[in-house]
This record gives sequence, C-alpha cells and structure tokens, in this order.
Amino acid sequence: MLILGVESSCDELAMALLRDEQIIGSVIASQVTHHQPFAGVVPEVASRLHMEYLTPTFKELLQQAGVSASEIDAVSCTNRPGLVGSLLVGLCFAKSLAWSLGKPFVTVDHVMAHWYVNHFVHPSLAFPYLAVVASGGHTLLFHVKSLDDVQMIGRTIDDAIGECYDKVAKFHHLGYPGGPMIDALAAKGDEKAYLFPHANLYKGEHNYDVSYSGLKNAATNQVQQFHQSGHGQGIEDLCASFQRVAVGMLMLRIKKALSDFKLSSLVIGGGVCANQYLRAQAHSLSGINVYYPPMSLCGDNAQMIAFLGRALLLAGCRDGWDIGVVNRIVRKGN
Repeated sequence: MLILGVESSCDELAMALLRDEQIIGSVIASQVTHHQPFAGVVPEVASRLHMEYLTPTFKELLQQAGVSASEIDAVSCTNRPGLVGSLLVGLCFAKSLAWSLGKPFVTVDHVMAHWYVNHFVHPSLAFPYLAVVASGGHTLLFHVKSLDDVQMIGRTIDDAIGECYDKVAKFHHLGYPGGPMIDALAAKGDEKAYLFPHANLYKGEHNYDVSYSGLKNAATNQVQQFHQSGHGQGIEDLCASFQRVAVGMLMLRIKKALSDFKLSSLVIGGGVCANQYLRAQAHSLSGINVYYPPMSLCGDNAQMIAFLGRALLLAGCRDGWDIGVVNRIVRKGN
C-alpha cells in the first residue's frame, strides 16, 4: 500500500510517501525565514505560502520517490488541531487528490501523530503508556491504552511550553525559534542563578495540568526580582534557570501520572522533545522505558501523518468528502 501523508497545520507544508512500512519520499517546505522577522508564526502568511508551495512540493515528492500520482493507494491528511487557514489548504488538496484518483481518504489528528510515530521508530513499543506532546502549540498528557482508547489527562491552561520558550527568547532577542537557542545557552549556565516560580495546579481536575504564563512573565518582565545574590546574571544563567523550571513543571506531572496510572512506559513527541534537557530528565526516571523519535521527526512532518494514516486505514477508518477542520482540542476525555 502506497500512502500519501499531507501536513499543513502550522507553518510547515510537508508531504511524504509511505510504502507499507517504509518511507520512500519526504519533503518539507519550511517557512521559518518568512516568520523570523515577527519572532512567531503569522497565520495569514502561513496559509498563503502553503498555497504557493503545494504544487512544487508534490512534484518534488513524486520525483524523489520515483512514482506517479496514479500509483498512490490512499491519502491521509491533518485536519486537527492547528491554524484554520493552513489546515484548509492541506485538507482541500488532499481531498481533491483522493477524489480524483478514486482512492480512500482519512484525516489524522496532528497531536496524536506526534506520539504515535514512535510505534514505527520503536517496534517494541507496546500499550499501555503515558504519551506526552510538547511543542510550540501544545503541552498535553495522554493515558494511552490502545489506538482507539486514548484519554487526555493533562494540558496547559495557558501558554504551551514551546510557546513559552519562544516568547522568552523573543524578549531577550535570542532569535526564532527560541527552543534550540535557549537549550544551547542553558547548557553553559547556572540553573540556580534565578529562582523562577513554579505554578502548582494539583487541585481537582487540574491534577496533571500545567501553566506557563507566570514563568513567562517572570523570565521577561520580572527577571531581577528572582535573581539570587552570589550567582551570575548572564544570559546563559537566565536560560538555564528558566529551562530548569519549564521542564521541571512538566516532569512533575509526568512522574505523578506514571505513578497514578501505574505505567512503566513514557512516550514523548512534538518539537520540544528535541530538547536535550527534557530528554535527560526523562531518562533519569527510575524503572521507566522512555521512547521518543529522532530529531527529524520531532517537529511537524508528513511522515508521522502517513504512519498514523496507515494505522487508521488498516483499522477500517475512512472519511467523507464533507469533513472539515478543527482548530483546537476542545475538551478532556476520550
């Protein structure tokens, strides 16, 4: 089975071809340089560039894989969550192609694809486990029992962890995207130079939720208030102190969820799982098997869409031509 995966939920237009369990082609049309002047993604710019990149990206993919469009057996595409304009561009293209070829079509949850790709990277990965998606748009925890039994148990109540990194980096003129910049600088700094606040939400339904707005404000507008005398005040120290708390908040929720649900496996996905400090903290967990994808599959990509699309197709899932897009995760639960 030859499956086309299409991803366009934010500022990356990506397409990939999966033959059985092997990727034979993958192309990402990046927009980073277009959004760098704004230190963040501009939705209107992203959707317009997606439209501009559609045809050349698809042609490049077919050439790279050495196949023709008529050989495609099924099409999978992201339709949730993400920027509405960006999602619509990819969805309309994918639906039109599948309809013209008379082939099966299935939509994919972008967030789920981020952690499910680990099943292809790590064939030994088995249910159940705790799945964590940490990215510029999401910070989410899932109790995963099977492909069709997934419960979201925690989320950010404000900024996502990657968004927090980007905003702190923007304020301190470190560049965009901010995550890699802060991670690199933090490795050279003193993580105890600043004692930034740690939001505690262990109440009621917020057992596994996180909040990053307070940390963001502390690391930007209120920096000197949290500096510890006797320690340096360089940007490396600030980044190290910020990262210790940002990752630490997430790790506390991860530890609690693993214990409460009696799970022995942790699966991580999303752009922030490329963070070296997060990976080190995850591997420090005693008695826990930790899984995450290679760097090339941490950020938005179409390979993960094709992988999850294949699993859904084999499970008998199909979508109609009237399906639309959903811009956000709207509730907890299954």
